[in-house]
Amino acid sequence: MALADSARGLPNGGGVSPAAGSGAAAAAGGWSAFPEIVELNVGGQVYVTRRCTVVSVRDSLLWRMFSQQQPSELPRDSKGRFFLDRDGFLFRYILDYLRDLQLVLPEHFPERSRLQREAEYFQLPDLARRLAQARVAAAASRPAALHRDGSVCADEPPPLGCLEAEPAEGGAAAATAPSPTGSRSPSGGPLLTPSQSLDGAGGRRSGYITIGYRGSYTIGREAQADAKFRRVARITVCGKTALAKEVFGETLNESRDPDRPPERYTARYYLKFNFLEQAFDRLSEAGFRMAACSSTGTCAFGPEQGGPADDKIWTSYTEYVFCRD
Repeated sequence: MALADSARGLPNGGGVSPAAGSGAAAAAGGWSAFPEIVELNVGGQVYVTRRCTVVSVRDSLLWRMFSQQQPSELPRDSKGRFFLDRDGFLFRYILDYLRDLQLVLPEHFPERSRLQREAEYFQLPDLARRLAQARVAAAASRPAALHRDGSVCADEPPPLGCLEAEPAEGGAAAATAPSPTGSRSPSGGPLLTPSQSLDGAGGRRSGYITIGYRGSYTIGREAQADAKFRRVARITVCGKTALAKEVFGETLNESRDPDRPPERYTARYYLKFNFLEQAFDRLSEAGFRMAACSSTGTCAFGPEQGGPADDKIWTSYTEYVFCRD
């Protein structure tokens, strides 16, 4: 049996059961089996919103899910929230658009390509069109020296390899050999990104990155024999956004500060692994060296923390400062 047009593109096959038909009839009749306040789990991020918000754009994927299907037909997580296996951090911009049909993004937003893909998935053609137009406008306004070929996306910072001389008018030989003095800023100096150092090795960025972690351990009567160490729960990263992404790449968790521009500083990143030595290895491979470190500690007696009377619980916070000239 062919699916009706209104059921195409829906999760779980579009809901061809009688319950789905009753859901469509309910929507047409002005009432719904869904609660007025709906909870969504989008890629692990929880959103709470009104049902009228998610169905505000007719014929969109969310409109079909929450007006043409029954709640029992939609996937849920372990806590009963409706589950969508999409990018949870970008979904907040989708939800903002559904609220008032306006597109408002941060001034430096590097995720336009991915957000456009999310808009297309949720079947929001007007939002996808606006994002495409914004990308074209950003590409047109970028200086030509920064995007010599079309492979550089308009909403992403250009790789350092693109900061080379423009082809000269003297022929193919001059065009294929970049000159160290051929690419100049209006003041006559080399054309560099704001975070590049003139004397850095290979033109790489110079700067500082601070690694921090908090740890604790318990010592009883037998001192070292009874010491109970707790593993490091989280390693934090502080410094310039571009530097942190260059060094740690995919192992960097940006969820607490996803919209930070490349040349701004942040203290909200942390690593996806819990081994300090792994972080040190990455920094060393990137040319960083340790410049300083500091640590503080406090002590509390076990009974105050609900532990044995003779135990002492030590808590410490340590920071390591790395620099690259």
